[in-house]
Amino acid sequence: MPNIIFISYDGQEQEVDAPVGESVMQAAVDNTVDGIIAECGGACSCATCHCFVDEAWLDKFPAPDPIEAQMIEYSIDPQSNSRLSCQLEVKEDMEGLVIRLPERQF
Repeated sequence: MPNIIFISYDGQEQEVDAPVGESVMQAAVDNTVDGIIAECGGACSCATCHCFVDEAWLDKFPAPDPIEAQMIEYSIDPQSNSRLSCQLEVKEDMEGLVIRLPERQF
């Protein structure tokens, strides 16, 4: 299981083990990571799992599809590395993945 490092807006780190094939959002929810609310449960319909993928890891994920891209626009303070964690699948080669969390969700 790859280890994911979640970094809160104030710099606090929380490391979690994430099963391959699971979403980054589910790994966060299963490990009570503050900052990932996930109101829709991973249906890509609320943007409360908004996160920032560390620049070094962006190329490990496919580009957002049009639905995710639209939902990101509705998130608070979207940036070029904004993603919805429900749309990010954990893969075997993601040991040490760094995910930064926004100061707040909706």
